[in-house]
Parts: sequence; C-alpha cells; structure tokens
Amino acid sequence: MTTRLTTVRAGALTTVQDAGRPGHAHLGVPRSGALDAPAMRLANRLLGNDPDTAVLETTLTGCALRPDRDVAAVVGGAPCAVTVDGRPAAWGAPVRVPAGSVLDVGTATGGVRSYVAVAGGIAAEPVLGSRSTDLLSGLGPTPLRDGDVLAVGAPARPAPPPVAAPWPGPPAELVLPVRPGPRADWFTPAALRTLTSAAYRVSPHSNRIGLRTEGPPLQRLSTGELPSEGMVLGAVQVPPDGRPVIFLHDHPTTGGYPVVAVVPEPALAAAAQAVAGTPVRFTLA
Repeated sequence: MTTRLTTVRAGALTTVQDAGRPGHAHLGVPRSGALDAPAMRLANRLLGNDPDTAVLETTLTGCALRPDRDVAAVVGGAPCAVTVDGRPAAWGAPVRVPAGSVLDVGTATGGVRSYVAVAGGIAAEPVLGSRSTDLLSGLGPTPLRDGDVLAVGAPARPAPPPVAAPWPGPPAELVLPVRPGPRADWFTPAALRTLTSAAYRVSPHSNRIGLRTEGPPLQRLSTGELPSEGMVLGAVQVPPDGRPVIFLHDHPTTGGYPVVAVVPEPALAAAAQAVAGTPVRFTLA
C-alpha cells in the first residue's frame, strides 16, 4: 500500500522540490527545483534515497505532517526544532515517525529553508520530468495547504543505519562571486566598482524568483531600453531602482533589464539560506 502524508500545518510556504526542469528555457519554462540543492541531496542520502528524490522545501515557519504508515524522515537545511507527537526528535539525522504521529518541523532558528525528506520520496505527479513546484509558471504541485495529502514512493533500497552528518550553517555574510554579465557595458565604471566594493543587504522582498538587495544603486551609462532577452540562473539583473537582483530557480526565462554580472550556480545555495538583513558582498570570480 502507498504511504500517505496528511498536511497538518502547511506553514508560510511549503513546496515539493527536486532537481528541477533544466533544459526547457527555450519553451519559457523556468528551471525551478530546490534552492539549497546540497541540503536536499544530503537529506536524501541519509535515508538511502537517490540524491534528487523529491522533498518538501519549507520557508521560515516549517510545517507539520502525519503519515498513515511508519516512515523514516530527515529534516535538514535551515536549523529548526523537530518533534514527533510533541517529543523532541533529531534535526539533520534520520528519525522514525510512527503511523498516525505528527512530525512537526518548527520555525527556522537560522537560515530560511528547511528540507523534509522521507524514505521513498514525495510521489507527486511529474511535469516535464520533474515533481518541482514552480511558483512563476504554476507548473508542478500547488504549494501545500492544510489538509493536503501527499503520496510517498516506495523506498528504492533499505535505509542505511542512522548517522549524523555535518550541515553547513546559514551565512552570517553572503559572499557571491560574480563574472561580468552581457550588459556590464551599460553601467558606469564607478557602478562596476560599487558592485564589488559596497555593502549590500538581503531584502525582505526576496523569494524563490530572485534575491533582492538593499544598498547603493548602480548608475547606468546607457539610458536606452533593452528588448527582452534570455536570462540564466544566477543572473544579476538591475531594475530601474539600480539595486541588484540575483535570479534564483523560479526566475523568468526572459527579461528586459540589463544583466551586470552572473553568479555561478554553486554559490547560490548559500543565497537560499540568507535571511533578510544578511550582509551581501559581491567579489570578482
């Protein structure tokens, strides 16, 4: 029989995520997928799942789930309190959740996004080869609501013995390496120096589409308008207010604001865990 998880508490934003949908940008489909992919993969490995098996990605306030059969689960990513029927349970290591018990993933005590992996993975219906929720296009499962029921897949292999693993902590300062973007010549030399020398902060208006920053605006050399052009993961786009926006996994595939720089993908996992107000520093890669 298929194990099912009932959503007791959906939290502020909980979505199903896996490795996403790379390769469909020419169709206007964003990549989506877990923002902190290393956290997703580590949680899966601790359960014996394939690394890119679908998990739940929570935002700040966690979630609570009730399985109808015994399951093994790992909560990782942003540190938080974990309980099973109100009793403290391990964070960052496998825990057993008996049938009918409530696994509660608490509010993040550091970072932004926690990941809930279960043995066998979340068995949502794939769309274009992925089970990920895409908030921009609306593809994939809808964000969780109280009362939603999720199917769990059959474990691919026996779970390994329970072990603890080192998890990276949320960044106290977000250091993002950048390479010059295709429209760097649209900005003044002083603006390019500002980008790599000034202090920025993570804006509370950040989301899965982009990490917005607060700080000194970048002055443009060209005042013209761009036709829409292709955008990539990690693009640092500069809207009219002059403050850089780093495109994350649900970013649009085209845009009309100039891209001053690009952040390499491996550096973006830390951006997923940077809370509002975290200092941001751009460095030349």
